[in-house]
Amino acid sequence: MFVLYEKEQMKFPVKVWLETREDLESSCMEQAYHLSKLPFLHKWVCLMPDTHAGKGMPIGGVIAAKDVLIPNAVGVDIGCGMAYTETNIRLEEVKGIVTGNGTLIQAIIGDIMRNIPVGFAHHKMGMPCYTLDQAFEEMERYEKDGELLGQLEAGYFQIGTLGGGNHFIELQADEKGFLSVMLHSGSRHFGKSVCDYFHNKARILNQRWYSQVPEEYRLAFLPADSDEGEQYKNWMNLSMEFARENREKMMLAVKAIIEKWIGKYTSISLEFSHDINCHHNYAALENHYGENVWVHRKGAVRARDGELAVIPGAMGSYSYVVMGKGNPESFCSSSHGAGRRYSRKGAMAAFTCEQVIQDLTKQGVVLGKKGKADVAEESRFAYKDIETVMDNQQDLVVPVKRLKTVGVVKG
Repeated sequence: MFVLYEKEQMKFPVKVWLETREDLESSCMEQAYHLSKLPFLHKWVCLMPDTHAGKGMPIGGVIAAKDVLIPNAVGVDIGCGMAYTETNIRLEEVKGIVTGNGTLIQAIIGDIMRNIPVGFAHHKMGMPCYTLDQAFEEMERYEKDGELLGQLEAGYFQIGTLGGGNHFIELQADEKGFLSVMLHSGSRHFGKSVCDYFHNKARILNQRWYSQVPEEYRLAFLPADSDEGEQYKNWMNLSMEFARENREKMMLAVKAIIEKWIGKYTSISLEFSHDINCHHNYAALENHYGENVWVHRKGAVRARDGELAVIPGAMGSYSYVVMGKGNPESFCSSSHGAGRRYSRKGAMAAFTCEQVIQDLTKQGVVLGKKGKADVAEESRFAYKDIETVMDNQQDLVVPVKRLKTVGVVKG
């Protein structure tokens, strides 16, 4: 970890969990400088080892703000995060089994593709959703923001869907050969609508207040105790609960699919255990260095002492289950993944579809993806090396399990 601090240009230091300044891309550094000038920050800006440029605030960024909420410091996929479960099945016990749908792993991946909508696809009919039912019962908390109310109805068609981009469902094997399931998804269009709506509302208010925060920083803020701040909290928390339930619904579906195929082709008594469901895009009121502050984690996971979290790599790479060390310097946070080396467009220019497919085939990884034209966007080579990322945050987390991709579903 190193510290950036230039008194003439920065109000607060920036702590970066990388080896050298040269490891930090220029666009990310520029956004970090913008953050360091915000008048309401607490202590410093943190950049995790997977950091790269985002909208307004870097992804892999963590800030603590006094009495202020910044929609773009949470991001558009509010509540995006990870779900994880372990099984008692060894890969060696099942990988040689052939079904009418290919190998057992291929059959499971294919069944997941058929039952969980991916990309822009939604369910054709509304699905049960406790979070949205609860929102309709508490409509007085949301009715002030009429432009967003349509998202409540639309959410019934989005719950239990994966989305696209870097979202995935993976079958993985740990060091002892046991299979597990890891899932990455968020609040779908719901969270994006909330972020865009309140960022625009904050922009208008900041102009009216002659805010010290330049509009080009894209870091418009809302006082936490203002009507607008309270409404953002309501909608942000709702988006987070929707994202959590979205992952729960998909994980239940995946478990049922695995149970069906394992029951059909083996005599193994299947068990699931050690479930984890954690966010990595959100803001929360926490106490750090003796003050209650709004910690914004944008592409960063909470890592309190003894707390379990999930840090994925890229498809065909390794992922980790970790235990937090509760490091106060990072506001008890760690990376949320490997972090991009190439933009999506850059990855498409640098790698071909054939290269990615060949890489996965060589490793024996089963890929489930409806359209493969954009598969290079998610090549493992488009991401930073997860082992380097883990080395750079040894003071933040302890690895508990190292997991290798066996099969993957992408949007």
